[in-house]
Amino acid sequence: HRLEMAPKKAKRRGAAAEGGSSNVFSMFEQSQIQEYKEAFTIIDQNRDGIISKDDLRDVLASMGQLNVKNEELEAMVKEASGPINFTVFLTMFGEKLKGADPEDVIVSAFKVLDPDATGFIKKDFLQELLTTQCDRFSAEEMKNLWAAFPPDVAGNVDYKQICYVITHGEEKEE
Repeated sequence: HRLEMAPKKAKRRGAAAEGGSSNVFSMFEQSQIQEYKEAFTIIDQNRDGIISKDDLRDVLASMGQLNVKNEELEAMVKEASGPINFTVFLTMFGEKLKGADPEDVIVSAFKVLDPDATGFIKKDFLQELLTTQCDRFSAEEMKNLWAAFPPDVAGNVDYKQICYVITHGEEKEE
């Protein structure tokens, strides 16, 4: 069969994911790759370019999860067929995200920070993460976040509501 030569069009978000391209980097936009690279760098605690059980244990401990069983860490690392370098890391996310609902993906990310599955995350913890990690929030951005999603009296924030607004936009009924 011969190849059809069509004019190149700008890639739509997600269009590459269905094509099953062998290049995992073509599945994501440049900005997404940069975000995954930042996440990879945070998880790769010893900076050797490979995510190991020790890296996972250390990063989970830094988020307050201190008693993670060795078997759990083993299972996480075994999800990959070999050492987890950045390309493997990106491929694992690409496979998980294929056909995934963005809201489910975001909720799943929050669930990592909610080991007791309460549906809530502590305001202080979320603020600490957002102001000290990766793309840091300013005081003004934090003020706007709490105005849009006020914590309850116990300081809990409903992250499912945040995820809904991120993926669907705000629907205010007047």
